[in-house]
Amino acid sequence: MKSAEVIAPGSVRMADIHVPEPGEGQVRIRLEGCGVCASNLGPWAGPDWLEFPLPPGDLGHEGWGVVEAVGKGVSEVRVGDRVAALSYRAYAEFDLADAKALLKLPPELEGKPFPGEPLGCAFNIFRRSNIAPGQNVAIIGIGFLGAVLTQLASDAGARVIAISRRPESLELAKHYGAAEVIPMDDHQAIIDATKQLTDGTMCERVIECVGKQWPLDLAGELVAFGGRLVVAGYHQDGPRQVDMQGWNWKGVDVINAHERDLAVQMRGMREAAEAVVSGRLDPAPLYTHIYRLEELGEALDATRDKPPGFVKALVLYP
Repeated sequence: MKSAEVIAPGSVRMADIHVPEPGEGQVRIRLEGCGVCASNLGPWAGPDWLEFPLPPGDLGHEGWGVVEAVGKGVSEVRVGDRVAALSYRAYAEFDLADAKALLKLPPELEGKPFPGEPLGCAFNIFRRSNIAPGQNVAIIGIGFLGAVLTQLASDAGARVIAISRRPESLELAKHYGAAEVIPMDDHQAIIDATKQLTDGTMCERVIECVGKQWPLDLAGELVAFGGRLVVAGYHQDGPRQVDMQGWNWKGVDVINAHERDLAVQMRGMREAAEAVVSGRLDPAPLYTHIYRLEELGEALDATRDKPPGFVKALVLYP
């Protein structure tokens, strides 16, 4: 089978490897596609601690496809079921996954891409944010995650203040329900604008979706006394400093909203699928850049460089 193999920082090649056989409790999935996650960018840049080449298919963890074979003891799915998977080498034509890490996709999603992991991640972050009607909710960074959260928070009755760097991202936030948008270009100007919009009370909820130091600093400034600061960005480029005195003075709750509990991850994926089927969420406008498996390097570069119009890349397999 074909598999993409990252052989050095910024370099990928195609490899022909044996089709894997599922062990007990596992299934083999013939993948239809895989989303490209920003968390791939750390390994793609080549940190000193990482050894290359990476295993074939590695870094791909947003795959979906059709169950082709099941191992001993698997009763959750059958051959032919279409599923979204929490697996880890999905930049390949096939991948193995634990049967308990599969979401069987409903027929309404037939033929549609469904990167379950990032969609489920958004729903889990939304739940941890505990958003109530009438709250001011600042969302810093409007990419795929920020856009989905804007939709969910707006639907929950919150007033979403979207803050992002690119004008097109602010337009995307409006499309997904943001009541207010602020360009992310000047620290104090953003604080002043938020004060004006909230009559000085600031935001009961702030969700940081960028994963960098400045947006984290900004989140601490925008959160209200007794509010909740939700860290949704993936901070992968080193330690952070935080204004602990400011956080302490305000008495804010700080939530690190990435989930590692499988049951919670699966709950998020189920909720995402239900939302898409019901029409509550339409993620299709967010899948802006489509690549073939052989073009994985270009997909990773685009995820890093964000060309005009970019929100999220999908790699689709024939």
